[in-house]
Amino acid sequence: MMLLSMRALVSTKPESVEFAELPDPVPGPEEVVVAPRTLGICGTDVKVLKGSIPARRPLVVGHEAVGVVIESGPDTTLEPGTRVLIDPASSCGKCDICRRGKPHLCRNAGLMGREIDGVWAERVVVPEHRLVVIPEDVSPVAAGVLQVLGTVVHAQRQVDVFPGQTAVVIGLGVSGQLMVQLLALRGVRVLGITRSAWKREMAERLGATATSSPDEAADLVAEATSGRGPELVVEAAGTEQTLAQAIDLAGVGGQVLVFGTLGSGGQGLPYYQLYFKELTVHNPRAALIHDYEIGVSLAGRLQLEPIVTHRIPFDRAPQAFDLVEEPSSLKVLLEVT
Repeated sequence: MMLLSMRALVSTKPESVEFAELPDPVPGPEEVVVAPRTLGICGTDVKVLKGSIPARRPLVVGHEAVGVVIESGPDTTLEPGTRVLIDPASSCGKCDICRRGKPHLCRNAGLMGREIDGVWAERVVVPEHRLVVIPEDVSPVAAGVLQVLGTVVHAQRQVDVFPGQTAVVIGLGVSGQLMVQLLALRGVRVLGITRSAWKREMAERLGATATSSPDEAADLVAEATSGRGPELVVEAAGTEQTLAQAIDLAGVGGQVLVFGTLGSGGQGLPYYQLYFKELTVHNPRAALIHDYEIGVSLAGRLQLEPIVTHRIPFDRAPQAFDLVEEPSSLKVLLEVT
């Protein structure tokens, strides 16, 4: 019997990635084979490639994918041709954390493109329960942002904000732009902070009331809140410096949402302010399948396409890692034909 093969982007060592021929995946009884059509790349993928985030190798890279069902196991319900979003996180369903309803924090979890083979391939096998159907009215470009949107939804479900209150978003990259839009959709007045002028302009088009550079943030926030400070500050840049600024900007009794992933520090945080202001600090991680479902349902009420700055063919996938770190880029998508 002839074995069929497929192409996948594989990393065998840090800083190295190349196409390889791998056996076609075969679905189990409750699994589905998905043919990716739109692949996203984020900072986590770059860190895995560079080796700053430990990962097993050889490894098929990537964890953001939207595709179509092409084959289903006998105990599944999704029909071939159905467009789906892949939840890239696996969980055991048996540990104490899973049994507490937090499978995204599973003790035995694995992320596609890190602990288990990822989605940058022509075909991927996934358990059906980790797939979310995407309606046809969501464009292919907008669909490429849905995985990140799910994590932003998960983060915002942890905070209490009401119409008329003020939130500050520090860092206006992909997640920051989504934070701005979701907060504005909730009726919150949003102030955006970043050094990039064009990202500030985009945030204002997408729902921010006003924006500024980090050096001018304190004055902007003081003027907008009459000196009281915002009810919420979102840290979406992932540095100790921006987290310290988030704590400093937050109003008394406010909340700080730490969305950016901080791997290390060294300069110290304004710990006394955490105490003095009695701040609530949220540290969301990953997302639940329901968060992705909410994100998909909100796609028609958000502007997702403007966040995509680069769309490149799958054949040029190795170059995508460099594009992510370009000052002119936000969301980089690969298109598989």
